[in-house]
Amino acid sequence: MPLTRITIRQLEAFVTVADRRSFAAASKELGLSASAVSQLVSDLEEVLGFRLFDRTTRRVALSSAGREMLGQAQSTMRNIGLVESFAADVRNRSAGIVRVGAPLVLASTLLPEAMRAFKESHPRVTIYIRDVPVEGMIDRIANGDLDLAIGPDRPPDTAVISEPVFASSWVLWCTPSHPLARKKNLRWRDLKNSDLVAAGRDHEVSVAQMRSNAADGDTVVPADVVENISTALGIASQGLAATLSPAYVGVAAQKHGLIMKRVKEPEVIRQVCLYRPMLRSIPPAAEAFGEFLVGWAKEWNTALQQSLVGAKAKRKLRPAAQNKKGRGTFSPGGCRQP
Repeated sequence: MPLTRITIRQLEAFVTVADRRSFAAASKELGLSASAVSQLVSDLEEVLGFRLFDRTTRRVALSSAGREMLGQAQSTMRNIGLVESFAADVRNRSAGIVRVGAPLVLASTLLPEAMRAFKESHPRVTIYIRDVPVEGMIDRIANGDLDLAIGPDRPPDTAVISEPVFASSWVLWCTPSHPLARKKNLRWRDLKNSDLVAAGRDHEVSVAQMRSNAADGDTVVPADVVENISTALGIASQGLAATLSPAYVGVAAQKHGLIMKRVKEPEVIRQVCLYRPMLRSIPPAAEAFGEFLVGWAKEWNTALQQSLVGAKAKRKLRPAAQNKKGRGTFSPGGCRQP
């Protein structure tokens, strides 16, 4: 028996008549005429090959086969109701699945925080975060592996839409005892004789391009290239080298005790963008999260920059270490502290 011959409308009529024990009452609930409801039930009985109701002029009662059929029909209608409810949630962007990618630092800090904030108002949206190399973001969006990605600016691609989110300066991260840390104004030429470690091919290329038009012998070239920024920060934390990265990496660099030094002449700015596919649609929930993420990431970056500036100010105001006699410490103003 082809199941496609059974319609949802027929099942709905059957379940409603069984519940109301009346074709007239069922017709009012369904907004149909009593004859139309009767015809739907008759059509279903013809498809099934047995009677669902025993009809008399005074009453309508389920047949023995109808009682066995009712549970299955009710279960089917409940499942259809769930499908309709889920479709409404997807349509209203309150449910669905979102696949979003970012480079390691943003994937481990910005995105989890944004996901938690977004799910407060969209608890039925499931978000999967993928950490991807910077150079792989565009391909992952274009081939359908990701709905969204957020990360540093990439060369234009006709298959991907890029939306600027916030700007981040390229800065140097080093230990407070590093020779470059003592320079009040750090310029690119000051880095040429320093050991630098770059994180990934993207950072290596970016650092080289920053001074590609410099005079001979004045080009900044990383002495080593590692796979992940966490490794570069770890190396820098031991004073073995310094590393260059966008300032937003500070969310991880601070945990290593590194300080940020802005590099000028010129100051290089990197744009962080939200990426989405141009040639295919994404789930409504992904559209909603993308819109939320743009505004949320801007606020996240502003708060991060304020914390970096605040940390720098605290270092300047930090009291000197306890003197040799253990009589207290000296504040920057020269007053002894108990």
